Amino acid sequence: MPTKPSIASSAFSRRGFLGFAAAAASVPLLAACGGGSASQGGGGGGAGGTVKFWDMPWATPAYNDAAKKIAEGFSGANNSKATYQLIQWNNFYQTFSSAVASKTGPAVSTGGGFQAFQFEEQGQIAYADKVIDQLKENGQFDDFLPGVLEPFKTDKGYVAVPWQLDIRPLWYRKSLFEKAGVDVPTDWPSLLEAGKKLKDIGAVGFATGAGAGNNIGNHLMIMMMINNGGGVFTKDGELDVMNDRNVEAIEFMLELVSNGVVDPAAVSYTTDNLNAQWKDGKAAFGMLTLGVPERVGDTSGDIVVASPMAGPHGDKAALIFPNNIMMYTNTPSQEASEAFLVYYLGQLKELWKQKLMNALPVFKSITELPEFTSDPNNVKIVKEYQPIGKTFASQGTTLSADLAVLDGGQALNQFTQTILTGKTDAKSALQAFESGLKSTIKK
Repeated sequence: MPTKPSIASSAFSRRGFLGFAAAAASVPLLAACGGGSASQGGGGGGAGGTVKFWDMPWATPAYNDAAKKIAEGFSGANNSKATYQLIQWNNFYQTFSSAVASKTGPAVSTGGGFQAFQFEEQGQIAYADKVIDQLKENGQFDDFLPGVLEPFKTDKGYVAVPWQLDIRPLWYRKSLFEKAGVDVPTDWPSLLEAGKKLKDIGAVGFATGAGAGNNIGNHLMIMMMINNGGGVFTKDGELDVMNDRNVEAIEFMLELVSNGVVDPAAVSYTTDNLNAQWKDGKAAFGMLTLGVPERVGDTSGDIVVASPMAGPHGDKAALIFPNNIMMYTNTPSQEASEAFLVYYLGQLKELWKQKLMNALPVFKSITELPEFTSDPNNVKIVKEYQPIGKTFASQGTTLSADLAVLDGGQALNQFTQTILTGKTDAKSALQAFESGLKSTIKK
């Protein structure tokens, strides 16, 4: 019986969205050396027009078994078929870049969240406009949840097609709020007041972590900015770190820290530490991933999704990472690649029917499956969080290779740790953050 991955194993899934970034700062995209290719000979599709599909370990091995079965079930025109290859997250950047450089890579793949945009810069990505046209013809285009396609549309075309969504909802433990005699926060002032009362009973009012390998703290900083109508970039993709809404958001985070609403030790909490804090009944409220009760081992019904909070100006937003499937120019048949991608998207429902995915689907019809709606937290996240989802590109909407530097570079890590220690002021911290980004993002 397949089970959802633990928070620890899900850290690899996070790399699937944005972990491409860490290597991006230090490894040339199409380096011919380092981490060898995972394929043996042949072009992007292999011999005989076979479409080579590379996938990542998004969940338990049962997921990859099911995905392999789907991929190998493809049968296209001119007897085109597909092969399935699992690529491990360890050194995956080098694996892809080496294979693409030597033309032994895939024709179609999943992978890092900004991977398609980085390879697009090198002319290695095949645009997916014809796939979108086919989805319109077969009616599947109208099945996309609102807003999920826009991040992938550029002036040149659709760089990739989304297939699952990693989102950051707010969770709370009901019994701790009852014990503290306080309501679940609906806005920032009520978060501060609830946090103080929760602290009085020994609970953590806003749980997070920024220790080794734990990105939740980083995501929280960005989430608070966009929850206040801010963000790191302008609508046109230019850096905009010092805007007033960001300053206001970070001033509030520092207020939470100074009042002990954020655990003083959060700066060093690994994913396992944060996991344990929720499991052991210490964490009362905080931003996390999908499926927290199962992943921390408490399905008693005490940990549930809260409604989104309103910022000081009435803004509501949720941080979301749209994962995608991309096509490469190195393929024996672009038509076969497109046909495979349309086919694969049409089969995604099987992964959620088997409860193999710990992510939101991109199709409305999948969110209506009984296997998905059996979890009321899933239903609430789709209804209340997905429509207000914003990416790292905020205040803009279109993803880019620059976002890899934001997510995986040291500037965001250092900024988060500075805020969680509380030994700074908002403007100084943001200025240092901006300087760090400017040194790595070429604008």
